[in-house]
Amino acid sequence: MSTFKVLQFNVQFGQSWDDAYPDHAPVNLDLTIAEIRSHDADIVLLQEVEQARPGGVQPDPPPNYTRLRAALGAYDSFFSYPKSDPRELPFGIGLAIFSKTPLRDTLRRDLPSPSIEFEFHGGKRTPTDRLLIGAKTTLAGRELRIVNTHLLAFFMLRSGHEEHLGQRELVIDELRASKGPTLLGGDFNVDRPESLTRQFADVGYQTVQTNEATWRRRPYVLDHIFYNRHLRPVRHAVKPTPASDHHVLVAEFEFAD
Repeated sequence: MSTFKVLQFNVQFGQSWDDAYPDHAPVNLDLTIAEIRSHDADIVLLQEVEQARPGGVQPDPPPNYTRLRAALGAYDSFFSYPKSDPRELPFGIGLAIFSKTPLRDTLRRDLPSPSIEFEFHGGKRTPTDRLLIGAKTTLAGRELRIVNTHLLAFFMLRSGHEEHLGQRELVIDELRASKGPTLLGGDFNVDRPESLTRQFADVGYQTVQTNEATWRRRPYVLDHIFYNRHLRPVRHAVKPTPASDHHVLVAEFEFAD
């Protein structure tokens, strides 16, 4: 294996995209599965795998992840919900890592959200906690650490993310603990990525791209694949898809040392 491919995708619990009525587009997990399969990636990082249920109920086994795992039978995988919370709104939750090579040393870490009040359907709410998951695998005889996260969208709460860096700092704690080849993917929910990329560059991580928007609702680069000095990006692309309100980000890497 000279290179390996990584796919980063916020699947929005399988809800497809409709330009006219995006919030009422149908859930079509078959379309999600077809999109993922079409890229034949070695590593797949997914966010918003499940749709939050009323009262914070988290079905076990998780239905969408169960279907994805069956459809992607050639992959090993790891999934986690965030901490159960009755305040959860009916959006996407849950992270998954899929890998063509076996996963080991899995981890999950809660990322607390600040108590910022916002309005939702006429009521006052506060955001629920977010999540980071990770695992290790071996590719071409080399150990690779994989981290996947989905951070709070402060811009949607009309609050500046620069005043609330706690979640990003917890992610950086995990990166500092990595001494070898490491990838970090996810939906970082930062509308202006300059401060995000600067902060991660300070601990030795670069993102594969900041020029092409990855979200359909606004022209923001929300999705990233970060890598450290032990990896070298060979090529990357943002691929529009009707399977989600996010585009797919794919990147190919080789080991640099």
